[in-house]
Amino acid sequence: MAKTIAIANQKGGVGKTTTCVNLAAYFAAFGKRVLIIDNDPQGNASSGLGVEKHKVKNSVYSLIIGDCAAEAAILPTGVDGLDIIPSNIDLAGAEAELVSLDRRESSLKRAIAPIKDNYDYIFIDCPPFIGLLTLNALTAADSILIPMQGEYFALEGLSQLMNTIKLAKKILNPSLEIEGVVVTMFNARTNLVNSVAEEITHYFGKKAFATRIPRSVRLAEAPSFGMPISQFDPTSAGGIAYKNLAEEVLNRNRDRFVPIKNLSSLKRKV
Repeated sequence: MAKTIAIANQKGGVGKTTTCVNLAAYFAAFGKRVLIIDNDPQGNASSGLGVEKHKVKNSVYSLIIGDCAAEAAILPTGVDGLDIIPSNIDLAGAEAELVSLDRRESSLKRAIAPIKDNYDYIFIDCPPFIGLLTLNALTAADSILIPMQGEYFALEGLSQLMNTIKLAKKILNPSLEIEGVVVTMFNARTNLVNSVAEEITHYFGKKAFATRIPRSVRLAEAPSFGMPISQFDPTSAGGIAYKNLAEEVLNRNRDRFVPIKNLSSLKRKV
């Protein structure tokens, strides 16, 4: 049965979608069967993997309001071993519709239960706010992986995020654990960034990943070509960082994987 990992932070612009897409793509490259659930109305994980959102018939929205089964919403991607349940703008109305449903916080969990045996890992890309969509993700997840930008304001929102996780664990999902925290947009030459990264490591201890994701033009460019960094430029600094993060997450889960002997072999022609 799949382990479900929510990628979440109530602060926008911290690299949630970038982390979700690229971590999932490297998991697939390591031989895992992986599904992304694009639970963000912006649908950036979908477009970042080449999905034409305006052509999507069944989306996460269809799934959580009960209009379709999970299998009917799954689409293949250009990455072998990686599927996606896409999002589109329809999901923006889901918050209002979920309010009137019974057990509304567990709609997503119930919907994906029939397909969990088909995958090794399921990643849920969450919106940059705490609402019913994020609470659905935290209820469905086994763990939460938190990307945090290496800047002062990231620390300011930390207590709110931890309170949300604590509340979700207490009321909705007692088995929810913190998978780990990864520092994104890291620039080692900046004293403030190094200071923030050290604070995060001090606060989270062993839960803080050793891998830090650098600021990278190539990471920013990849989604416009509908590719993860593993296909767009696997030997770039960002490509190597996400490969290392994927290895670190798999090792923490004591999950064996097939090493990638030649990173360049993953590259796809643009």
